[in-house]
Order: sequence, then structure tokens, then C-alpha cells
Amino acid sequence: MTYARLGALKTYLGIAATTTADDDLLENLLKRTTARIDQYCRRRFSALTATRYYEADRVSGDILYLDDDLLTVTTLTNGDDDVTVIPSTEYWLIDRNQGPPYYGIRLKSDSTYAWEFDQDKWVTVLGTWGYSADPPDEIVQACVEWAAHAYRAKDSTGDIVVVPEAGMLTVPEGMPKAAKMTLDPYVRIV
Repeated sequence: MTYARLGALKTYLGIAATTTADDDLLENLLKRTTARIDQYCRRRFSALTATRYYEADRVSGDILYLDDDLLTVTTLTNGDDDVTVIPSTEYWLIDRNQGPPYYGIRLKSDSTYAWEFDQDKWVTVLGTWGYSADPPDEIVQACVEWAAHAYRAKDSTGDIVVVPEAGMLTVPEGMPKAAKMTLDPYVRIV
């Protein structure tokens, strides 16, 4: 999956929909840009259903701190020998005021459950992971801008500085400034 569609990138670049000569290249740039956005922001802007495993070092008091953005929990299993399922009535997803995405799971103060980690056992969370089910509009736009920047620079050899007599001109390589400004608020603090 890419965060932006080929048609949006072609429109942004002023390439007619009927012109298909560079479609494979543009699709590849969208894939690579999507991966770079995930890497830069340290999160994924699409949903993935998976099971994640947690050891005791991720627990502080009654909170299990997650290593990825969580959207929903399907099954929460304790790390005891009985592989006990903890019902959703026994915990809160946090931050309750701002989520999703959630960054932790807090056992309720009146819960009869406690985090357990028997030998070679982990707490497991089966759920939907990611910042959001679909990328926010700002992420889509940043993907288009960054992929367009890469497309325009395809014939460039990188940063070029043209010297003094004519003044200094720098052709940048990497992430365009507009995309960086859009992505910065989405960077996951770890």
C-alpha cells in the first residue's frame, strides 16, 4: 500500500493521465516514499492486524507501555502459564483523552488481574496497529510532494552547488522542506 495514489502524483506533476511512460517509476517512488515516511515518523499510517509480544521491562506499575501505535485490541493475553485472557472490562487503553492511537494499556484499579510473566511467557496483544486505518490527508500530501521531488531529481547527481560569480545555487537532495514541515508533528516520540 502507498499513502498516495498514482493519479494524485501525476496531477501534482502535471502529467496527463493518458501518459503512462513513467507509471512504473512513479509507482516505485510512491512505495519508497511511503516507506521513508514510516521510517522518518517512526510509525505506520495504515492499519495492520497482528499479535505483538511484551516482556516485563515494558511494564511500570499497572501500565503496559506499547512499542507501536495501537488502534484496537482484539485479545489481550497475560504472560502466565495458563495464558489467561484479560477481558476488555479490566483495562483502559491510554491515552484515553487523545487516542487512538494508544500507547499503553492500564489495568483498572479495581481489576483482579495483574501483569504476569511466567518463564518463557509474554503478555500478548492481538489487535489493529498503526496511527490510523487510512493515512491523514496531510500524510497523503507529504507523500505526493516527496515523491514528486524525487521524480524531478531523477536526473540529478545529488546536491549541487554552483559557485560565486553567478551567486550560489543549491539543488537539494532528500526530503523537501514542505514535506518535512508536514511530517514533523507526526513523528512518534520513543
